[in-house]
Amino acid sequence: MKPTLILFARTPRRGAVKRRLAAAIGDAAALRFHRLTLDALVRRLARDARWRTVLCVTAGAYRWPRGVPRIAQARGGLGARMARIIAAMPPGPVVLVGSDIPGVRPPHIARAFRVLARHHAVFGPAGDGGYWLVGVRDRGLLGHLFDDVRWSTADALADTIANLPPGRRHALCDTLSDVDDAAAWRGWRGRAIRSR
Repeated sequence: MKPTLILFARTPRRGAVKRRLAAAIGDAAALRFHRLTLDALVRRLARDARWRTVLCVTAGAYRWPRGVPRIAQARGGLGARMARIIAAMPPGPVVLVGSDIPGVRPPHIARAFRVLARHHAVFGPAGDGGYWLVGVRDRGLLGHLFDDVRWSTADALADTIANLPPGRRHALCDTLSDVDDAAAWRGWRGRAIRSR
């Protein structure tokens, strides 16, 4: 069975994406960042033959890349939406990543799938206490995995790990930085300019 990668994203729309970042840099700049990051993420990850890629997106029109299956996000809180889409995937390991981590590369995803061969769950920590990646081998973990998680706080990863059933092994893979505030955005922009 080929593993499944879910790219979990908001459809780019002004005022509907990166709200915390937009409060600091404005809606137009936040939307531009979201589009650039999302488009680059899809280009880098969706064409990798080691896994099947699915885009899970919010409602709205956007010119999505051809050849990448697209599924609408369900209603509800973040945890409920993530659990539903992971549960809906074909049998086999599933990894879900967000769209605001500019540093994600195929080796990060490949490493997460390798970890799932020996563990029930894998997480990619973010520098702020959250996580940019969650993966499961066993859909039975999803029952309460995302219950009572304090999203967008330094406790999100710890809360999720605490929800794992007893005896289930998890591992952490690469720590990457997300871009949720002006300082992180300036750092990302500086690196992008230097790499040109």
